[in-house]
Amino acid sequence: MANQRSVCVYCGSRDGVSPAYAEAAKATGQMLADNRWRLVYGAGDVGLMGQVANAVQSAGGATFGVIPTHLMDWEVGKRDLDSFIVTETMHERKKVMFMNADAVVVLPGGAGSLDEFFEALTWRQLKLHAKPIFLLNIDGFWDPLWTLMEHVVAQGFAGDNILSFAQMVPDIPTLETALLKAL
Repeated sequence: MANQRSVCVYCGSRDGVSPAYAEAAKATGQMLADNRWRLVYGAGDVGLMGQVANAVQSAGGATFGVIPTHLMDWEVGKRDLDSFIVTETMHERKKVMFMNADAVVVLPGGAGSLDEFFEALTWRQLKLHAKPIFLLNIDGFWDPLWTLMEHVVAQGFAGDNILSFAQMVPDIPTLETALLKAL
């Protein structure tokens, strides 16, 4: 599909403590497949990453995974994807994922997800792209992050326009509506 849109999903390689996170990951995967959007993600078969990918595949959707060599065992590289790319470094992984996506969605996750989010946000701030970025705020997971971003603005370390570069969405239906408008 030459015109197929792709959504990069950043999320945890763990499930987290709330069952709502895994349910959101599965629902995100289903929603992507229902809209015929290709999943671009970190190619892991564990945690929320695995939940999203398995849901996309179960619904007949397309998958594009990128994993660095050193994480093949740790994140259980999911080799049954439509596209499976192995990179040498984390930096290369993030670049390949981002360059192959039309939008970014960030589900709950840890330091890696935060790193990916802030890199995409920084690139947007620097006008290196205009791709939409969405934080899926399941059970208020991203509220502290948003408070921190507001603090950064209030303290003069970023213009308030940075808050417009990412959009918080509370649930999958709102995310789907936002993606439909953006893509």
